[in-house]
Amino acid sequence: MSSPVKKVPRVAIIGRPNVGKSTLFNLLTRSRKAVVKNQPGVTRDIQMGTTEWWGKEFEVVDTGGLTNASDEFSVAIKEQVPQIVETVDSLLLIMDGRSGLVPEDRDIVKLAMHSGKPVAIVVNKVDQPHQEDLMKAEFYEFGLDTFATSFERQSGVDEVIEWIFSQSDFEAEAEEMSGIRLAIVGKPNVGKSSLCNHLINSNRMLVSDTAGTTIDSIEIPFSYGETDYILVDTAGLRRSSKRKEDVEIISAFKSYDAIERADVVLLVIDGTEGPTVQDAKTMQFILEKHKAVIVVANKSDRGKLEMSAYRSTFRSQMEDVFHFYQDVPMTFISAKTGSGIKDMFALIDKVWGQVNMRIKTSKLNDFFVKSIRSAPAPVYGSRNVKFYYLTQTKQTPPSFIAFANHPDGVTPSYKRFLSKRIQAEFGLEGIPVRIYCMKKSSKKKNSKYSEESVDVQKSEIEVAVVHD
Repeated sequence: MSSPVKKVPRVAIIGRPNVGKSTLFNLLTRSRKAVVKNQPGVTRDIQMGTTEWWGKEFEVVDTGGLTNASDEFSVAIKEQVPQIVETVDSLLLIMDGRSGLVPEDRDIVKLAMHSGKPVAIVVNKVDQPHQEDLMKAEFYEFGLDTFATSFERQSGVDEVIEWIFSQSDFEAEAEEMSGIRLAIVGKPNVGKSSLCNHLINSNRMLVSDTAGTTIDSIEIPFSYGETDYILVDTAGLRRSSKRKEDVEIISAFKSYDAIERADVVLLVIDGTEGPTVQDAKTMQFILEKHKAVIVVANKSDRGKLEMSAYRSTFRSQMEDVFHFYQDVPMTFISAKTGSGIKDMFALIDKVWGQVNMRIKTSKLNDFFVKSIRSAPAPVYGSRNVKFYYLTQTKQTPPSFIAFANHPDGVTPSYKRFLSKRIQAEFGLEGIPVRIYCMKKSSKKKNSKYSEESVDVQKSEIEVAVVHD
């Protein structure tokens, strides 16, 4: 299961674009989770992180830049931030000391004070100590606690943290929540954020028809039925040649990182378009990281209207594009209408059960005997490879170790043969099973298991059984 998520004091960072909000977020969380770039509008989603300073834990929320501009993203962010303000315990208003107080800053102060939450003004980019009083002066009119800082020089941050502590209740009983971590990945504009919004029943994810809207990976705990989950929404993945801006390159790495940290990956594909070469590359990465994956065909409501035999057509496309990995679990949904969501979670539960399946070694070895009898033995040099026994590791999804006299002689094709046999035998179709080969140790026989060698060329095969 995923790491527990504690209910701790929460502070939000708000302000105009490019004033240093994400830099402060990274300083407070001691991370690089927020994308930092000298380009207004980079942070478009709500970014959250839990941190610990001086033995006290709190949560930091980074928000998109507030502006009066009329473009799509600015309008969406302006609607989004007030909703987030209501969910936090205190607010840090980041101001640019070099540009001074501007009209948009007044609007932000008005929004913050209207919330009734504790508010502090943090004047950033005060790079010289003798400039502090001058740069802070014009912000005193609001009667709020005001701090002079330089995030680049990491000066003044300690005073900001002390203020957070003074406004926070650290004595509240922590509520822990754990869950299955679901990473939602796929190409841009296939409906990932719409799916997230439907699942958590809010507009926390910024949804737009413009590709590239989601920049960072956002984690949200939620429940469906009686099961807890942690949802990870990620930046849309594109081919490298199309990542023309630094922001998209950084976002792609964050998506790959989310895949590595996931328990189950939901690969969202536009059902009206079908799987593409880029989806195949993403699938290959998921399998390389040994992650359970479900293909989610979104926009299926449109797909049914636009083409006959929609589902069979999509499945045929899947077999063609994902020819390297057959039997991938798939489900059909519409994030817009919510149809198919119940079936999707039923499939997630099934896959989660398969991922955590434990098979007794006695059963494994009964299967192993039958399997190795049915295929020619691998050859190492001029000698046949002799197998001893097969056992399951503690890894998830299921992985197995085959002990042999010459592990180097066990070819990738033979490992694939064993993997497919295991999948078919134990109902693990579509689960990325891995086979490791190791040399049997020369320990003496003990009462727990017999270590007689297995020669796959002989009919009188005897396999050691390790009792669970």
